[in-house]
This record gives sequence, structure tokens and C-alpha cells, in this order.
Amino acid sequence: MPFLNHIGFANPGSPISQQKIARFMKGAHGLDEQEGRKLDFLYRKSGIETRFSVLKDFEKESEQEFSFFPKNKALEPFPGTQARMSVFSNEAPSLAEHAVRNCLQESAVSPSQLTHLILVSCTGMLAPGVELALMERMGINPQVERYCIHFMGCYAAFSGIKLADKILRAEPDAQVLVVSIELCTLHFQKQITEDNLLANSLFGDGAAAVLLSNRPEGLAIQGYSSHLLSEGASDMAWSIGDFGFEMSLSKYVPNLLQEGIGRFSEELEEKFGFSTIPNFAIHPGGKQILQKVQETFDFPEECNRHSLEILRNYGNMSSATILFVLKTMMEDPSISGEILSMGFGPGLTLETLLLHKS
Repeated sequence: MPFLNHIGFANPGSPISQQKIARFMKGAHGLDEQEGRKLDFLYRKSGIETRFSVLKDFEKESEQEFSFFPKNKALEPFPGTQARMSVFSNEAPSLAEHAVRNCLQESAVSPSQLTHLILVSCTGMLAPGVELALMERMGINPQVERYCIHFMGCYAAFSGIKLADKILRAEPDAQVLVVSIELCTLHFQKQITEDNLLANSLFGDGAAAVLLSNRPEGLAIQGYSSHLLSEGASDMAWSIGDFGFEMSLSKYVPNLLQEGIGRFSEELEEKFGFSTIPNFAIHPGGKQILQKVQETFDFPEECNRHSLEILRNYGNMSSATILFVLKTMMEDPSISGEILSMGFGPGLTLETLLLHKS
């Protein structure tokens, strides 16, 4: 049976307070005093206290201190997609390496013993890619099987874990490493729209790595399922624009997820025995999403405490976020038994993963 043996994560730089990020956003959007107060309210209600970014501009007090975005409005437009991908190619390998080293340091598996490497990212794509840089930096066998999962959004780590599960069931001696690297803040959009304001209030940067094998250590994979809520396709979407990757993220997503999850509750009960599961690992896409999932399943707020903690300290790091949540649960001695994990992304897609912690 495949297990998630070890998880490691990493973040760039130092934590940046939501207050500092809000100050940057008010200046970048050119908001007047009234609109600025509305933005402050949005940030205070986000459930987020700090986030991380590979860019230093978000914590600067003056445009003259910017190193990536224009120092003068006359120098617009903001950096194009090529400039943003250049930062990704420079920064992503080292952050991913840090996460992998944190993952493997408690394991008896060395980088040279890895048989499969799965890279997950929806915020940067290049070839040769981050996975090749990791191989060179860490001495991974050049014959390792490599796979890349790109542009699937916040639920993509579930796809990486499912692929690893299938590999391990076919090759019992495999040692599979799944690496998620997301530099969401590279894709800040200045245009004032409801979607942009909401996305800019949530996303941060981070990387996570998980080692999977058939050794009975960590979290056992019990099963998984996937559901598509096609009526929400326009409410959560992801596209490549001239000035970075552009997200559509409407305020209706929490309600759509609540309706969709309710619709599939009978199937979840039949497949997983949902009503008997004591623990939940919900992707913290936002405070409202966690609240809606809690209300739909009528479970106590305590069940969301790990997800709320990650949201509070890191924000939404797209696909890497759920691995942060699962690591905190792996290390929590009060958690045992089955864990139902859920992730959401473009489509509107709902992924579920049933795990067991002894």
C-alpha cells in the first residue's frame, strides 16, 4: 500500500504582513481613501496574517524602492509574462531544492535512490524545467523517470499524489518524489477588477515536497475521487496573458463549492464512509471556502484548525498549500485514524483523497 512518508516545505524570504501588502496594493491600484478603506477591510477579513513572496516590492513603503515593478507610473506597463517567467526560472529551483532537502532529511532515502520525480506547478513553466535543475543540484539519478503536471491549479498536488500511487502499485520498490513549487505573487495584476482584488488578497509563494513509497510510514493512501462542477467553470479559471498568468476568481466560488459538495455527499458517504471520518484536511483556498465546507458537512470548527493555521501564516500557495496542511497533521500527535482531504481548482474541480494515520 502506498504511503506519504515525509513532507518538507520552504518559503522565500521573510513573512510579509497583510498590512504591508495592503499598503502596496492601495498604491499600485491608485485607490482613493474610501476605496482604500474597503481594501483594508477585505484584507482584515481574509483570515491571513502573513504571506511570502520572491519579490521584495510588496514590503516596500515607496515605489522608489521597487526592484521589479516600475518605480514610476510613467514607466508602465507592468512587467510582461517573459519578465515574470525569468524570475520563476531563477528562483524556483532553489526554493524547490530547499523543500526537497527538508523532506528527505528525516528519511533513509537519498536523492540518488529516487526512481520517479513528479513536478507540480501552475505558476511557471519552462524547459529544461525545474525538475532538471533539481536533479543536477541534488545528484538525482539521470535515469529517474520524470513527469510534469502544469497549470491544473490549486488541486494539482492531488493529481501528483494519485500518479505516484499508481506508479507504486505498479512498481512496489519505487521511491517517488512529488514536488510542488508555486510563485503565485509573480502574477500580480494591477487592473482593478473584483477578481483581481480578491486574488491579490489571498495568494503567496511556497514549495513543498512529499516522498511516497510502499513503506508503512506516514499517511496511507486509502482512496480518492474527482468531481467536476462545470457550472462554475467561469468562476474559477486560469489563463496566460501578456502581463503574467491571469486568474478568474469570483466571490461566488464558496457558495458553488458548498452546493457541489452537498450534491456529492451521498457518493462520498458510499465510497469513503464519510460520516465516520474524524479528521479533515481542506485546501485553504480562502476563509470563506473553509467556512462553507464546514457548514455543508456540519462538522465543528476544530476540524479546520490546521487549514486555518496554514492560511493565517502563509495564505493560499496554490497546489503546495495542501501539503503544508498535511505536514502539520502528520506532526500533530492528537491526529489519528482517517483523514479526508479536499482540494479545489479550475473547472470547477473538486478532488478528494482519503488517508489514514496510525
